[in-house]
Amino acid sequence: MQGILLALVTIFAWGSIGVVANKIGGDANQQTLGMTLGAFVFALIVFLFRMPTLTWQIFLIGFMGGLLWAIGQVGQFNSMKYMGVSVASPLSSGSQLVIGGLLGVFAFHEWTKQIQFIIGFIAMAVLVVGFYFSAKRDPENAVVEEGRNYTKGLTALTYSTLGYVLYVILFNNLAALWFNVHFDTLTIILPMSVGMIFGALVMGRFKIKMEKYVYQNMITGVMFGVGNIFMLLAANAAGNVIAFSFSQLGVIIATIGGILFLGEKKTKKELVYVGIGIVLFVTGAILLAIVKSKG
Repeated sequence: MQGILLALVTIFAWGSIGVVANKIGGDANQQTLGMTLGAFVFALIVFLFRMPTLTWQIFLIGFMGGLLWAIGQVGQFNSMKYMGVSVASPLSSGSQLVIGGLLGVFAFHEWTKQIQFIIGFIAMAVLVVGFYFSAKRDPENAVVEEGRNYTKGLTALTYSTLGYVLYVILFNNLAALWFNVHFDTLTIILPMSVGMIFGALVMGRFKIKMEKYVYQNMITGVMFGVGNIFMLLAANAAGNVIAFSFSQLGVIIATIGGILFLGEKKTKKELVYVGIGIVLFVTGAILLAIVKSKG
């Protein structure tokens, strides 16, 4: 029970980031830079309290991971601008699960048992159907859809997913494979936050306007850091399976938040589509968590 309560903090912290960032405003580059600055402040405070041992290998891996994360985050914020938070968020999270899962299976042989392949591919099929309903539009919603650009949104989502998936693979697979390095979240977050800031600057071509939006979006970086810490605590209290599956439920907060707090208009049909998409997405995420538990 304690692990689930801890994981709830992660759900609300991570699930609210897109809503808060878009409520504050600014372009995707400003939002990402603000978020990385907030994450750096949070990571520095944690580092000073914990004083972990940092080797050059850990710093390099953290820095590289931060760069990849920044690519993913800029793309995600851009996709939210073009498609809306309630559409982009489930598509982003779901595509990461499917592509990350497939790479884990075929590149790193994470599934070894028949039951894992059966449940795993069922989960991915459920997620794909969830994608369809999450992005499905009502033809009568032309007025509501004004200002949306799904082509640009899907392009942003593509490089966002690539950045996020490579970031996860680097930490979960390549760090041990390339450098024989093992670390915990509290050790890696400071070098990662440095890489995040540099990555945000690179993605903005070092031309990001330092306006109020940058500084106000620092709050989302703190939210990101808090979510990380509580996910680690949840994993220690209830295991990685609970922490993993619950961390994916933040998409519910993002989707509902986009509709309620950002004024993203939906017809009655689209609300039904969104509801179906959320149910399928959560089902797929939980099934993938079950697959992990069978390993």
